Amino acid sequence: MKYAKFVFTFDSEEEVRIISISLMPEIKQKIPKTNVKLSVFKNKFFLEIEAKDTSSLRAACNSYLRWINTALNVKKTV
Repeated sequence: MKYAKFVFTFDSEEEVRIISISLMPEIKQKIPKTNVKLSVFKNKFFLEIEAKDTSSLRAACNSYLRWINTALNVKKTV
C-alpha cells in the first residue's frame, strides 16, 4: 500500500468546515483502489489517502487537491 498525508492550515475553523463539507460527496463516492480519511482539528484539515499502487495514489492526490482548490476559489468568489 502507498500513503499520502496532507495537513492544511486555514485562517479559521469556519473555512475548514466549509472545505470539509465540500469534500464529503467526493469521499463518499470513492476513487477506485483508494481509501480516504478526513479529519479536522480547530483550523487544521488533515487528509490521508491510501492506495493500492502509485498511479492510483497520484490520481487520488491530484483529484483531492484540485477539489480543495476549487472549494477555496468558490469561497473567495461568494
